[in-house]
Amino acid sequence: MLGNGAESYQINKKLDETRTLLYKAYDDLLKQDQVITAHLIKNWYLGTDQQHHTLLYLSSYYDEKMSGVLKYGTMKNYRTTENYLKEYLKKQHRTSDIYLKQIDYQFTLGFESYLRSLSRLQNNGVMKHMERFKKLMRLAEHLNWIEKNPTVRFKLRFEQVDMVYLSKPELEKVKSAVFEKDVLNINRDIFVFACYTGLPYADARALSTNHLQIGKDGKKWIYTRRSKTNTAVRIPLLEEAERILDSFKDHPKIDGTEKLLPVYSNQKTNQYLKEIAKKAKIRKELKFHAARHTFATTVILANRMPIETVSKLLGHTKLSTTQIYARVIDSKIANDFDNLRLKLNGLK
Repeated sequence: MLGNGAESYQINKKLDETRTLLYKAYDDLLKQDQVITAHLIKNWYLGTDQQHHTLLYLSSYYDEKMSGVLKYGTMKNYRTTENYLKEYLKKQHRTSDIYLKQIDYQFTLGFESYLRSLSRLQNNGVMKHMERFKKLMRLAEHLNWIEKNPTVRFKLRFEQVDMVYLSKPELEKVKSAVFEKDVLNINRDIFVFACYTGLPYADARALSTNHLQIGKDGKKWIYTRRSKTNTAVRIPLLEEAERILDSFKDHPKIDGTEKLLPVYSNQKTNQYLKEIAKKAKIRKELKFHAARHTFATTVILANRMPIETVSKLLGHTKLSTTQIYARVIDSKIANDFDNLRLKLNGLK
C-alpha cells in the first residue's frame, strides 16, 4: 500500500508477516518431502491441514499397533492404565476425552495425584502407570501429533522393594517337607525345579521336550527363550532339576503332550505356595517368582559364580539388572566376615 500513513504502515507490516509465514510453510513442506501446491501452503498457513488427535485415540492407536508385538500381560497392563486415564478425565475434568494439545504438565501431575488417591495402589504401582502414560505421550511426540511432550520433566520415583528369596536352610526345609495333599507336593516340586533353573512362571509352564537338548559337555541343557524379552537362554540342568523332571514323566496332567511340568495357573500356584510356606514354617510371602530370586542368590551367586555367567543364565539384557541380586548377597559377605573375625580372634 502506497503512502507513509499509519494505515499503510500497519497493512504493509501485516503483509510482510504473512509473506514470512508463507515462506516458512513452503520450507517446512519441502523438508517433509511434500508435493508443493498453493492449496497445500494455504491450508498449512490457515492450520486447516492439522489433525488434532485425542488421548483415547492415541491409546487405541497404540493398542492396534502393539497388540501383535507385546505380550498379552503387557497389553493388559496398558489397558488398565487407559481405564485409569478415563476415570481421571471423568472425575477431575468432567469429560470423556481430551485433545493431546490440551495435555500439559499440570495434567500429568493431576493424573499422578489421582492415582495416589486410590487406596489399592502403592507408590510403585502409581509409578508403573505413570511410566506407561509417559510412553504414550512419547509416541505422540514421535508421530508429530504434539509439538512438545508435557511428561518429559516428570521423574519416575520407584521405591526399592525387598527381594523375597529362600536361604539355603529354608530351601532345604521346603524340599524335605511332606504334605498330605498331593497338589502341594506337585507345586512344591515345580517351585524347587525353578529354584534350580531360574525359569520364571511363564517359561516353566511353556517348557516342553523341544527345550531339552544335549550341551557341549554331553549333559542335558534347557534351550529356550524368555517369553518376556525373547532373549535366548541356555541353562545346564542340575541333578535336582533333572530328578524332578523325571518324576513327572508319566504325570496324567501332561501325559500325551510335549509338556515337561504339570504347572497350574499362576493364581492357583501362588495360593498353593502360600500354603506350602505356612506348613514348612517359612515366614515369607512365597510366590513363584521367589524361585528365580532363590536361583540367582542362594543357588549360584552364593556359590561364587561370576556375575556375567549369572546374567546369561537369567537371560538379562543388562548386567545392571543382575547386579541387584549381587547387592542382596552382601548380607552373606557380612556374615562371612563376622565368622572370619571370630576365627582371627581365636587365633590371637
